[in-house]
Amino acid sequence: MANNDERMHLDDLSVFLAVLESGGFRTAAKRLGLSASSVSEKITQLELRLGVPLLIRTTRSLSATEAGRSLANRIAPLFIETRAALQDAASAQQTVRGLLKLNVTGAVMVDILPPIIDRFLARHPEVRVEIMVEDRLVDVTAAGCDAGIRYGEHLAQDMIAIPIGPRTQRLAYAAAPSYLQERGIPQHPRDVLKHDCVRMRFSSGALVEWSFERAGETLTLDPPGRLIIGVDAAPAAINFARDGRGIVGTFENWLMPYLSDGTLQPVLADWWTRFEGPWIYFSKRFMPAPLRAFLDMLTD
Repeated sequence: MANNDERMHLDDLSVFLAVLESGGFRTAAKRLGLSASSVSEKITQLELRLGVPLLIRTTRSLSATEAGRSLANRIAPLFIETRAALQDAASAQQTVRGLLKLNVTGAVMVDILPPIIDRFLARHPEVRVEIMVEDRLVDVTAAGCDAGIRYGEHLAQDMIAIPIGPRTQRLAYAAAPSYLQERGIPQHPRDVLKHDCVRMRFSSGALVEWSFERAGETLTLDPPGRLIIGVDAAPAAINFARDGRGIVGTFENWLMPYLSDGTLQPVLADWWTRFEGPWIYFSKRFMPAPLRAFLDMLTD
């Protein structure tokens, strides 16, 4: 019977993890340099040897069965540790080699992480970097990544975190001068409830909160969005505001170029809320050479 065959091929298991991480056969095939049919056949053979289905396939989506999730959660750390050991061996002669895989929020991809990655690649020419961008908090080990970058979430006990990028940032609000001339300038946060607002939504479905703070007074408002745009398309939201479609609320550092050139005007600047900057988090148990080199550079 299928369950009696314990000779599981490691390459099939790595293909299985790649399919889960990529969310589909075609994407995984492109990443692995295989054909989609070859990837599908490897998964089918693995399921036959195990005697249980690992994936639920529909015409529009792919997800893991309970057995598939259990298998992935157990083998993903082993593959990461194996990759770390191989990279350490390859880097034994003082030259760091291998792959650094990061899972990050899109908020750091505009102007925080790119220059850091650029310096890292220049310092370590033998290292490759893969960046997975998503706004939900994930288990980086289960996702097959070396580290994650997020804002202020509660981290697992076996994770350690160090700051990366600016230690404080601000949530800022702005609108086009033409819009404010026509509709008036809000004098209090509650005034935004009467304005057209360009809101952003996380992939989880939750809207990005609009919070305000001044002299000990804190307000969180939920103004109706004339336009609602996913956080992955934040530049489009800012451009709509520049075109006069309403007030936008987002990171101050994202708005600064347009505040400087005058295409956007600050709104309620004395109410802008400060918050802690991003952190890079990673497992205590796995420290491949590229990640160690990356952290060393951050410390420098």
